[in-house]
Amino acid sequence: MRIHVNGRNIEITDAIKAYVKEKIGKVATHYDQIQSIEVILSVIKNPAAAEKHIAEVRCSLDKVKLHLEETAESMYASIDLLSDKLLRQVKKVKDKSLSSNKASIRTDSIEEENEEDEIVVVEAISEE
Repeated sequence: MRIHVNGRNIEITDAIKAYVKEKIGKVATHYDQIQSIEVILSVIKNPAAAEKHIAEVRCSLDKVKLHLEETAESMYASIDLLSDKLLRQVKKVKDKSLSSNKASIRTDSIEEENEEDEIVVVEAISEE
């Protein structure tokens, strides 16, 4: 998996790059189908803007592409919020992909019929 960090109106220092790779890299431990992650960090230079630091991520999974964005008053806070949001979305995609393989109409209906038969047998024995 590749984590690529870009900056708009900001110089990406080694400390920021290491922090991004640490926080966003934790997401890769939860799902192994992540192919690449691109993080874009930007700053709004307008003094009237309250939350000036923006962190975006584009994550390419096996069949899904995620695009998330967070803003905050500091770059580290926006990265933290973004990593939490990305982790929730990746877990959601993982759960959907795993649960879709397990569900089957044929096996569900057979199990329900077997449960009804067992109840009838138990009632017949208790009456005698």
